[in-house]
Amino acid sequence: MGLACKSPDFAKRVETASRQAFDNLVALAIEEGCRFVVLAGDIFDGELRNYQAGLYFMDGMRRLREVGIDVFMVLGNHDSANQFAAKLSFSGNVHVFAKARTESRVLEDVGAVVHGRSFPRWDFDENMARDYPAAVRGVFNIGVLHTACAGSEGEHARYAPCTVEQLTNHGYEYWALGHVHEHAVLSEAPHIVYSGNLQGRHSREDGAKGAVLVTVDDGAVASLEHRALDVVRWAVVRADVSSHADRSVMLDALREVVRAQCVAAGDRPVALRLIVTGAAPLHGELVLQSVSVREDVEAHLETLPQEVWLEKLVIETERPQAVETVDPTVAGRLDAEVQRIVGTGGMAEALEARLAEIRAKLPAGAHADKFIERMRAEIPRRAGALARVLVSEAGNAPD
Repeated sequence: MGLACKSPDFAKRVETASRQAFDNLVALAIEEGCRFVVLAGDIFDGELRNYQAGLYFMDGMRRLREVGIDVFMVLGNHDSANQFAAKLSFSGNVHVFAKARTESRVLEDVGAVVHGRSFPRWDFDENMARDYPAAVRGVFNIGVLHTACAGSEGEHARYAPCTVEQLTNHGYEYWALGHVHEHAVLSEAPHIVYSGNLQGRHSREDGAKGAVLVTVDDGAVASLEHRALDVVRWAVVRADVSSHADRSVMLDALREVVRAQCVAAGDRPVALRLIVTGAAPLHGELVLQSVSVREDVEAHLETLPQEVWLEKLVIETERPQAVETVDPTVAGRLDAEVQRIVGTGGMAEALEARLAEIRAKLPAGAHADKFIERMRAEIPRRAGALARVLVSEAGNAPD
């Protein structure tokens, strides 16, 4: 279910936050007196149809032009899939690298050269880095590359793959990478850096988001700093409740765990995915009364000084060993039967048939494949957990 279906108001907040984070980037470049800005692709979503978003981006580029800041950008897989983006007319300070071949732009005033190439198509899966030109001697060489660098791609599709070793041996002083939405420094000699995206859009993009501010002195990187520019902070919090047998005490403990995330987010609103774990005395109650538990959690979060939106409450608790089924002749056998059914081929076949129906309604791509894999792993576990709780509650019910 999409964010807009869960909470239209918060979905609008996140959409607005993306523009505000972009404004923060423009403001940072101006305040720090940057000579130029590098954008390593995926400026626009592949399905973007909002022309106002394009105009907003172009206005930001004009603001940078007014203070003499150039922009060098490559088009990533999302940009290349977007026919709308190709219709934008950028201001003169913006250079979009060509799709057909690698280009190099020299900045003589600061002794630097920027090399880059845009994706020729959205599903480009060839090693693009090997076609980048050799380093220019006597200047600071920057490679702008949209890539799934080996070992860092995570859930991202393996477009334009390369390796850290390949980039290291290419001779450039700095590689600005795009595609992976998490900030990461893959190497410091030379610097190979994913800046990540400016604003998290869902729970898989949690933590601080922003840009990398790089200072170069005498042909070498003097400092590198990741600046948080996000306006809404996504957080995924795991909380072990195995030590809590009282619901109110557990709720207080959950609130304190979330409070720590609020401190890390500064004054930003927090979009929270809370995962409750542990061999919990309250396991049956948490599973069977998940709706009221969520309502209680939300009520406790309201007492925090910071705005926190509970995007999802995930119950991953287990029954403690000490509270096994009390009736070994009836409930115990039912419990064993539940476990047997969960592992049988019949259930697996039914699950696969249902997943095939869901898969047919999803767009093609790696994200859809990963979603199906998660559902294939999670559904039997959750169904079994619910059935076992019901069996346990029945076994403990008074005659």
